Amino acid sequence: MPRARRVLVVGIDGVRLDTLGRVPTPHLDTVANSGFLAPVTVAESTPTMSGPCWATIVTGVRVTKHAVWSNDFTGHRLGVFPDFATRLARQDGRRTFVAAAWEPLLTVADGGPLFCRPTRLTHHAPAADAPQAWEDADEATVRDAVAVLTHEDPEASFVYLGAPDETAHHLGCGKAYEESITSADRRLGRLLTALRERPTYEGEAWTVLVVTDHGHRDEGGHGGTSEAERTAWLACAGPDITAGATPVRPVRHEDVAAQVYAALDRTPDSHWTLDGTAVPTLPQAVLLDMDGTLVDTEPLWLEATREVAAAHGHTLTDEEGAGVLGRTCADTAAYLATLNLRAAGNAALEDDLEDTFLTAVGKGVRLRPGARDLLERLAERDVPAALVSASPRRVVDAVLRTLGAEAFRTVVADGETDRSKPHPDPYVEAAARLRLPPAACLVVEDSPTGVAAAEAAGCRVVAVPSAIPIDAAPGRRVLGGLTALLHAWGP
Repeated sequence: MPRARRVLVVGIDGVRLDTLGRVPTPHLDTVANSGFLAPVTVAESTPTMSGPCWATIVTGVRVTKHAVWSNDFTGHRLGVFPDFATRLARQDGRRTFVAAAWEPLLTVADGGPLFCRPTRLTHHAPAADAPQAWEDADEATVRDAVAVLTHEDPEASFVYLGAPDETAHHLGCGKAYEESITSADRRLGRLLTALRERPTYEGEAWTVLVVTDHGHRDEGGHGGTSEAERTAWLACAGPDITAGATPVRPVRHEDVAAQVYAALDRTPDSHWTLDGTAVPTLPQAVLLDMDGTLVDTEPLWLEATREVAAAHGHTLTDEEGAGVLGRTCADTAAYLATLNLRAAGNAALEDDLEDTFLTAVGKGVRLRPGARDLLERLAERDVPAALVSASPRRVVDAVLRTLGAEAFRTVVADGETDRSKPHPDPYVEAAARLRLPPAACLVVEDSPTGVAAAEAAGCRVVAVPSAIPIDAAPGRRVLGGLTALLHAWGP
């Protein structure tokens, strides 16, 4: 049963990127290590104030469209360019939730609200314009959010924490500011725990984004053009992102809303005229299947299987042929032995399959479209590649004469792990040889058998089906071919 996609965005106001290197933020680190943390430069046309920056973050369009130019939202165009919680609720009927203490986000104060019509909201205004009052308001906000996230079912949520920004305004970016950031991280931890404690959590696929709107001058305050004020950041983790991934282009505030839609499998309508797009990322390593993925050998394997079956008195049907794609010689021999072939043991069938397939491969193989460009792109960007095949070592070595063994840091062939595909062992072994956790690796596969192995290992998957259709799922993208993957990574 497919897992239900859910998104949580946590906005922490006014947190300097350089401060994150000095203060303990273990819960933010968990998100960053499970995905990425990247700097965001506030666009030159955008004032470094909370109103314009948060409007860009939640609408996915720049200030010239949403027209929030300051912390007074009067004159905005949020009816034309609504926030993601409102758009999802009104246009798709999805359940959305927003929790915040800053009044213009959820009330008509100062020309608001920024969030017009989420399905559910909670608002606790601070009792005074003072750091402790903001800490209290954030605490109340998170208390309510934890209850909703644990016991209700919002599909997309936004939780705003404002105390760090207000502390910097009052006291500068010193010790009190750092302590407020640490407190915000603890509150983030409670929100993450709320997700994990949901009774339906195991059946859900959560994407978590943590973002700040702007930085601060050392003495506190923002609105200018200094690097300290203009530098923000985004951390993002989810089922579609490998651990330790690297964005392939600069991340922008307008990308956050687009990332929310992508995490929910919602393709933005072109009439929305979003300025942002989901953030493309490079994994720490790519583990590549061989047959049917990099080289067009699946027809050769199928024909070899038909030939061996025929030699033993059986005509392989199309349905039976589909069952051998992505399988090892041993698995295929065991399968053939169940088809009432004339006297042949598994070992003899396995030898016949390997010899017949090797003979076919030895006559030459064709690369799949985009295979050479993909290997060259990985080499250019110093992303380690591993070849993980269900074919025997003799066959793999024959194909490597075409692919080029130098393109791979390591090669795992059939028989080099206790179990082969569809078991996870080959992909676990390849990741271990690269000294990476499987979650940091992207697998490219063409068959359901290989996809099952990669997902069982804990890897993210790009499926490029060659013979059998494969459905998309959280942690698994389905593309038309390798060239589509190259396009997703940009020029």
